[in-house]
Amino acid sequence: MLSTTALNSFSATASSPASGSGAQGVEDMGSQDFLALMIAQMENQDPTQPMDQLAFMSQLAQFGTVSGVQELNLAVTDLSSSLTGGQVIQASSLIGRSVATESNMGHLDAAGSDAEGNSVYAMRASVDVGPGASGGQFYVHNVQGDVVFTGNLPPRSGVIPVVWDGVDSDGNQLPPGEYQISAESRIGNSGRPARVFGHDQVVSVAIGAGNSVTLNLASGRSIDATDAREIF
Repeated sequence: MLSTTALNSFSATASSPASGSGAQGVEDMGSQDFLALMIAQMENQDPTQPMDQLAFMSQLAQFGTVSGVQELNLAVTDLSSSLTGGQVIQASSLIGRSVATESNMGHLDAAGSDAEGNSVYAMRASVDVGPGASGGQFYVHNVQGDVVFTGNLPPRSGVIPVVWDGVDSDGNQLPPGEYQISAESRIGNSGRPARVFGHDQVVSVAIGAGNSVTLNLASGRSIDATDAREIF
C-alpha cells in the first residue's frame, strides 16, 4: 500500500540529483507514470487516514510541472525542426544562382556563344564606389598580379555592376579561370580605393551546427549564407 508519506518520499527523491545511471528526476518522468502513481496511492490509501489535502495539491502541482515541461520540450523540438526545414528549403533555392561575396576574386567562365558561334566569356563583380563618387576605374589582374585590363566605371555613386568579357587591353582573349579585381572611385580630381565584391555561383548548400547555412561555391570556396552581400 502506497501512503502519502511514501509518495512524498518518492517525489522528493526524484526531484533531487542522485548518483548512478538509474537516477530519475521528476522532469524525466512521463506524465502517465506520474498520474498512475497518484491513482495507485488514492486506491490504496488507508480509509482511517485519508490523503492529506495539502499533500495531494502539492502532488497535482508537481504533475502539472512534469506535463508542462514535456509540452515545452515538444514545442521547442517542433519549432527547431520547422526552422531547420524552412532554412533547407530557402537555401536550396540558391543553388545555381550567383551571389556577391566579400572577395575581390572573380572567375571568368563561358557564357554561351555569339552569332558567329564563337565562345563568349564573362566575369561579374560589384564595385561600391561609395557616396559622393562619380564613377572611377576597375582593374583586372591575372594570378601573377599583373594588370591585364583597365575599365571605366559609369559616372555615378553607390554599387556599380561590372562585367568583363575576358579580353585584355591588347584585344587578346584570355583563358577562363580566376582573376583578381581591384577598383578606385573618383571624387572630384582624386581617387580612393573602392570595395569589390566578386560574384560566384552556388553549387550546393549545407546545414551545419546551430542550423547555420553554408554555401558551397563554384570557385571551391565555402561561405556562410549571412556573408552573401547580394543574390542574383
